[in-house]
Amino acid sequence: MNPSIKLKRKQFIKRKLSVKKRVRGTSERPRVSVHRSNNHIYAQIIDDVTHKTIVSTSDKNLKAVKGKPVEIAAQVGEELGKLAKAKKIDKVVFDRSGYLYHGRVKALADGLRKAGLNL
Repeated sequence: MNPSIKLKRKQFIKRKLSVKKRVRGTSERPRVSVHRSNNHIYAQIIDDVTHKTIVSTSDKNLKAVKGKPVEIAAQVGEELGKLAKAKKIDKVVFDRSGYLYHGRVKALADGLRKAGLNL
């Protein structure tokens, strides 16, 4: 493996663990976990006390997926927000999972806020 790729992977894991040790979800304020791949974006709401996933969605679950990746991420955020509202969840903790807070990750968070969730 290329040494620069190894270094980038180590830095990503370091960021991920740094975020994870500070962000914990409870029953009153569950955690929104984000996973971003090259082609898709996934998000789920997790209760860390009971270790259960409450709701989850991705761009694969959306019916009409159109637009740029940032716009699709915002749609995923809005959809997850609607599902959370149906489960009577108003407040969440945002876990960016080591990804930098810009682009698709930020758009997903903005979509959650647009759906009425308090981050």
